[in-house]
Amino acid sequence: MERLFFALRKILYFISIAAIALMLVIIFFQVISRYIFGYTFDWSEELSRFLFVWVVFIGSALIIGDKGHMAVQLLPDMLSGKRTGFYLQIFIKLASLVFILLLIGQGSKMTRTMMFQTAPALNLPMGIVYAIIPVSGVLMLLYLIRDSLVLFAENRKTRGKEA
Repeated sequence: MERLFFALRKILYFISIAAIALMLVIIFFQVISRYIFGYTFDWSEELSRFLFVWVVFIGSALIIGDKGHMAVQLLPDMLSGKRTGFYLQIFIKLASLVFILLLIGQGSKMTRTMMFQTAPALNLPMGIVYAIIPVSGVLMLLYLIRDSLVLFAENRKTRGKEA
C-alpha cells in the first residue's frame, strides 16, 4: 500500500511542478509581449489563474499526505504516547474527516452547478476549474484513511507492549 501512496505522491508532485512551470512560462511571455509588443493574449492571465488554483488544491493534498499541514502541536506532543493523546488524535482525525467530506460534497455540487458557465477567454466550462475541489478532497481522504490506519496500528503495538 505504501508503494501506491509513493506513486501517487510522485504523480501529484509532477502535476504540480508541471503546472507551476507552465504558469511561469505563460506569465513570462505575457509580460514580454505586453512591454515589447504592446499586446497580451486574452487567455494567458485566465489560464495562469486557473493553474494556480489547481496547484493550491493539489498542494493541499500533498501537504496532508506528508503530514505537513498547519497545526498547533503543543497539546498533541505533550500527550503523545498516552491514552489521552490517542483520543485527541482520533478527535483530530474525525474533525478532518468532517471537513474533507464537506469539501468533497460541496465541491461536487459546485462543480456540477458551474458546468453551464464558461470562462470568457478560454471558453472552457468553469466546472472543469472547480473539479479540483472534490478531486483534492478525495486525495485528502485517502491520506487521512492511511494516517488513521497507522494511528490505530501504532496504538495496538503500544497496548500490546503494556500488557
